[in-house]
Amino acid sequence: MSKEILLVAEAVSNEKGVEQEVIFEAIELALAAAAKKRYDDEEPEIRVVIDRRTGEFETYRSWLIVSNEVVPALGSELNMQEAADIDTKLQEGDTHEEQVDNPGFGRIAAQAAKQIIMQKVREAERAKITAAYQDRIGELIHGTVKKVTRDNIILDLGANAEGLLPRDQLVAREVFRIGDRTRAVLMEINPENRGPQLMLSRSSNEMLIELFTIEVPEIGEDTIEIKAAARDTGSRAKIAVKSNDQRIDPIGACVGMRGARVQAVSNELGNERVDIVLWDDNPAQLVINALAPAEVESIIMDEETNAMDVAVTEDQLAIAIGRGGQNVKLASELTGWTINVMTEEEAGAKQEEEAGSLVENLMKALDLDEDVASVLVDEGFTGLEEVAYVPREEMLEVDGFDEEIVDELQSRAKDILLTQAIASEEKLENAKPAEDLLTMEGMDQHLALVLASRGICTMEDLAEQGVDDIVGIEDIDEVKAAQLIMTARKPWFEETE
Repeated sequence: MSKEILLVAEAVSNEKGVEQEVIFEAIELALAAAAKKRYDDEEPEIRVVIDRRTGEFETYRSWLIVSNEVVPALGSELNMQEAADIDTKLQEGDTHEEQVDNPGFGRIAAQAAKQIIMQKVREAERAKITAAYQDRIGELIHGTVKKVTRDNIILDLGANAEGLLPRDQLVAREVFRIGDRTRAVLMEINPENRGPQLMLSRSSNEMLIELFTIEVPEIGEDTIEIKAAARDTGSRAKIAVKSNDQRIDPIGACVGMRGARVQAVSNELGNERVDIVLWDDNPAQLVINALAPAEVESIIMDEETNAMDVAVTEDQLAIAIGRGGQNVKLASELTGWTINVMTEEEAGAKQEEEAGSLVENLMKALDLDEDVASVLVDEGFTGLEEVAYVPREEMLEVDGFDEEIVDELQSRAKDILLTQAIASEEKLENAKPAEDLLTMEGMDQHLALVLASRGICTMEDLAEQGVDDIVGIEDIDEVKAAQLIMTARKPWFEETE
């Protein structure tokens, strides 16, 4: 038996490329399982130890010592009274172990052992694959099509590794047959997956970036940097590139001689058209570059909403938007800004409407005539805070404003802001949150006062709110809002239980 164990361990290890220690551990488990079958009505704790040099093995049975007040589990536990008959030194919590006869190895036991060994081998193989590819996430992987199903493509990556390429991660209209060679980006490793655990993609932005990295040596050398990418898979894509060497044109390098480099990437992606955009740290200029070939006339940025209003001439509108909004969509994804494309006339009308609203607000707030309010808006003043606290010297530079006018405007603005602050403080002071709201998990006194000032005085009041109702209060984001509301609703679930 001992020689057979050594031979099995060596053979399986060589065949599967798994360490012999893993095979020995699997055989130990298999022998332990065979030994347990001798105890029909019990669930004993069995341990088998194999000598790695000789192949000889020994079998041990163990019992856990429990108190006399506990009913011991049959076959695996002993109470203190039973333990005293064996050894008076045994204490509660100790383990008593005895050597028992080695198990016989009949046909059924051999079959069970085989299953255990193969399971251990599979687990070891999976762990080996995970370790081998752990540092390759985001890299381009080569493989051969092994199996084609309705939902997935299975790739043989070599060394017993398989990759899963879902059909929704393919480039549009791609067809693969068994034996075809292809490339895909490794997106993630799923060690829990029973089948292929390496998740691949050909439709991701990373695929586009990796292909350019291969085709353009300057990118691999960090002379040229890909700052962002956006794809409408199988149709069109945009990449933003930046040169770290002023002597090198990043767009020309990515295009290549007679377009050879960009064409090679396009061919790999089913003739996907790729626009190469020059990166600019100025967001407005980056948007202008990203919308090419459309010519931009003007841009208005709104940093609070992270949006830009882009004005173009009537004949450039269709080009800027693109077929089905494709161009502006990719430009938005590439730059990270929400881009609103409109004609010059539409942009002018929108600006007039917004300016009129600002003028009206300043007229009401500061009791001004339309002319003065219009001058303030034209000079970039949009609210009371700007009027009140902008340096006095800057306001004096406005045409028609003397020291008397500036002092009066700033005095009025400061008085209004002070009045609003006092009213807000009084509102908070008068707000009386209930004790359950004050002591609720995740709540502090100031936040409770703010919520109470808005009519949310108890946990019950908070529980009845929706996430959208409290988002924005004291910088509460969606996650924080959801946590507070669920905490407030805990009593509801306790009552139902």
